[in-house]
Amino acid sequence: MKKNFLLCGLTGWCMEILFTAFDSFRRRELQLVGRTSVWMFPIYGLAVCIKPVYTAIRWLPAMLRGIIYAAGIFAVEFCSGTLLKKRNLCPWDYSRAKTNIRGVIRLDYTPFWMMAGLIFERLLVEHPRQ
Repeated sequence: MKKNFLLCGLTGWCMEILFTAFDSFRRRELQLVGRTSVWMFPIYGLAVCIKPVYTAIRWLPAMLRGIIYAAGIFAVEFCSGTLLKKRNLCPWDYSRAKTNIRGVIRLDYTPFWMMAGLIFERLLVEHPRQ
């Protein structure tokens, strides 16, 4: 479980850096600076929970599993974001986005969280670590 937590934390960090670098490209900032926060490592590490969820829902189509993972990710993002925001430590602020919830969730990110959940699923199921 520790190895999977580390794997998910590091994978999440890398995905976030690539995602934010792509956003830099979209804004024509050709340095492609990607960003993350040390607080994100344990949050992404919680993706280890996807493996037991997958065991219960593996018979569902990937699209539906992705929706379930996105809902779980939103729950973790909401709880962790709210907790970090209370301590003025939250590294993200979605309050300017039209689809935000309390500035800590962006509903328009649903497809990205669906894909992230399915990526974590593959990492945890196809390449299990003790």
